[in-house]
Order: sequence, then C-alpha cells, then structure tokens
Amino acid sequence: MTGQQPRPSTVAVPVGYEVGSWRVERLLGSGGFGSVYTARRTTAVEPRRAALKFLPTGTRTPRQLRHLRDLAEREIEVLRRVRAPRLIRMHEVLTVDDPDLPDLDGATVLVLDHAETSLDQVLTRTPRPPSAPALLTQICEGLVQLHGAGWVHGDLKPGNVLVMADGTIRLADFNMAAQLEGTHAYAPGFATPDFTPPELLWSDITERGRLVRPTGDIWAFGVLAHLVLTGSMPLPGPTAAARRTALTHYVRGEQELRLAPELPSGWRQIIGDCLAPSHDGRASHDARFLLRRIERLQLPAQATESRRRDRLLLSAVLVTAVCAVAAGTAFLLGPDDTKSPTAEGSDIPSAPAGTPSAPASLVAYDRCISGSVCFYTEPDGGGRMCAWEGDEVDWLAGKNVCSWATTTAPRSVFNNGKGTALGETLVNVTYFAEKHLQKQLGCLPPGTRRNLDAGVFPRSHVWTDSCA
Repeated sequence: MTGQQPRPSTVAVPVGYEVGSWRVERLLGSGGFGSVYTARRTTAVEPRRAALKFLPTGTRTPRQLRHLRDLAEREIEVLRRVRAPRLIRMHEVLTVDDPDLPDLDGATVLVLDHAETSLDQVLTRTPRPPSAPALLTQICEGLVQLHGAGWVHGDLKPGNVLVMADGTIRLADFNMAAQLEGTHAYAPGFATPDFTPPELLWSDITERGRLVRPTGDIWAFGVLAHLVLTGSMPLPGPTAAARRTALTHYVRGEQELRLAPELPSGWRQIIGDCLAPSHDGRASHDARFLLRRIERLQLPAQATESRRRDRLLLSAVLVTAVCAVAAGTAFLLGPDDTKSPTAEGSDIPSAPAGTPSAPASLVAYDRCISGSVCFYTEPDGGGRMCAWEGDEVDWLAGKNVCSWATTTAPRSVFNNGKGTALGETLVNVTYFAEKHLQKQLGCLPPGTRRNLDAGVFPRSHVWTDSCA
C-alpha cells in the first residue's frame, strides 16, 4: 500500500476532498492499480483516522476497466470474508459520485485501518532492523491466518506489509489474492518478479488466470526474510533482470543458492527451505509449520527474560525476608509465596490503549495487537500465540484455527480489546471449555493479563459487554 519512493498518483485526489464521512489529507503511496491517502473522519465516530484506497475508473478502455473491477472485487471479497489480527481491516466501501472530476468519478474507495508506515519504508531507513525476528514472526502469523482461511496472498513483499501505530504488523493489498480450490487457486497474471516463485515466472496464463498455490507465498516469505535479516536479496544481481538470470541458473541446477554468511543457522535453514526451487520442494513447509520453527528460534530469548524476572522476584522476596527479620517481624515463606504476581486471579492492567511501542519490544504480551484477545502456551505471554479479534465458537475447527490447543493448554492470556471510552461495548472476553460456548471457564475485562492454571483447555470464546 506504500512504496519506498513516492510516485505520481495513479488516482489524483485533491487534498481536502471529501468522500462519505472522510476528508483526504495526503498521499501515502501509489501503485499500478490504485492510490492510498490518509484521511480523517468529519464526524465524531471511531475510527477517526483511516487509509483510503482509491481504485480508478475514469478514462480507461473497457478491457482495462474489467481488469480493474476484477482486482477491486478480489480485494473486497478477501477483506469482507477474512478478519484476522495480522490482516488489515476494511471498515467500509464507498463509490465516488463526482461528474465534475471524470478521472475520479465512479472510483471505488476502500476505507482501511490507518498504518504508520510500511516495511519497505522501515527497511529504507533502517536496513536489517533489530526487531527483524519479531517482524518476521508476525508476517508468518499473517500467512497462517490467510492460508487457514483458504486464500493465497499472491503479492507478498515489503510494500504490502504495514506497520501500525503500536509497532505491530498487518498484511495488506489483496488485489492479487486468490481463493483456494482444494490445493490451488487462480490469480491475475501479475506479480513482483523478485518475490515471485520460479514456477510462476514461466507459467502459462489461462482464461481463469495463473495457477497459484500457498507455496508461492512461502517463496516470497523466504525472499522477504533474507532481505529483512541481511539487507540483501538472496539471489545476486544489481537489477531485477540480473537477479532473474541468477534465478534461472539456480532453478536449472547450474548455480547453488548462496545465502548471506551472516544469517544465523536457524534462519538459514528456514530460508533455504522456503527457497526450494520447486513447488514440490516447498510443499512440506507450510506457513503453520514455518511459524512453529520461527517461534522455537525465539524461545531462548523468552526463556532468558523469564529467568531474569524470576531472579528479580526471588531477590525481592529475600530482601523482604531479611528486612522482616531485622525488624523483628515473623516471616514465613509459604509454598505459594514464590509464585509470579501474575498468577490466575491477579490481573495486571496493560499500558493505555494507543500507547506506541517500538517493534523491537514485540515479545511476550506485546505481540498481541490492539483489539485482540491472545492466548499463549507459556506463562507471562511466552511461547506460541493464538489471537482473535472476533468470536470463535471452535478453536480447533472454526474461522481461525488454533492448532496447538489440541494438545497444549494455554498458560497465559491477554485481553487487549478496546475500552468503553472508545465507544466499544463488547470488550470483555468469556472463554469456555467446550465448543459452541459451553462450560464457561473464565472472563477477562479489557486490559487484563493473566496466567492460567495448568490443564485448563479453552475451546471457544465470545466478546461480551459484561463479565457478570
């Protein structure tokens, strides 16, 4: 949705132009199929800010218009049918009615979440950002959610990865997305060469489009991960044409894949699997499996942080004991006194809603984006995470599947939903032991972080207006 360099707008919209209840502020970025502007709502209704994506009509040929309508319909269908924490949200769809501006009249306008920047702009300012592992974890979470809903992105690249105000990541730009028909789908015959898998660069385009599979997104993720971690593309060459030549040699077996020497060994193995030269070579490395591998890479850092907190807590207990003895006060260390202060029933409020945090801080509870409820496999927001923005009547077979919940009980939870001050009413989360909201286990007010007892297996949840 944004590019590294501002380019002439595909759809020119005057500053201050109003469409629906929105007033255009400035151009964010422009591509071959539309332009994105920041906008502010003219009424006192949340959200107050948004990104308006204008998809053109104007003086186009009938064939171009059919193509543009197809791209718009693809994106609208994805955004309406798939709502997940790591995907950009669409609030409404508008149509411009302004005969005085022929190039703008009839344009489709998507009202989307407002993002602070895009990953390509982050990389332009800071190649190899220190938060790279956290960013890539969230991008992979987005692929898990998209593929799990039955869609292929088809154009994963830094410009289509958005960074929100709180530092979290959301995937965007779904006009190349395609709905799976079993193992494959059909998408338009357009893509970004550096992020397109080899089998698509030379494939035929049928009347339905080009045959695509989720493994195409896996290839793109491998290229993107190498770029984010090293600042360079995985195939050599100063231009896209030169890199395509290197790709040809690699696919033919005439040249090995030479990944950057500074890549950590764990990431080297992951990226190498993502960049297998054929669909068959990538088929066993789906997004969910990649996410588990990436999360395991983060475990040592999370374990170190957990041990640090435990040492601080134990030190505080010992200091309290020494002070009590010195004061002549009886002090008994019972079996429960060494538990974390975030034990079940002891809730810690989160930072105020909207408080920005740098992407580098995206560990533990910080991974849960605003408006979601998140469950974790380890105490204090550690381990693997499942997140939802809406209700889920079956974690194991619903809209967004949490695969690890089959065998692993969550050990902590964070309700990062919005407060009533923002006009929300369904802000509390009630979770249940059985699907279809049966056998209530607990309820979380907004802003609550809580550790859970071992062996508690939630299976469904619902957002409510009260925990009573």
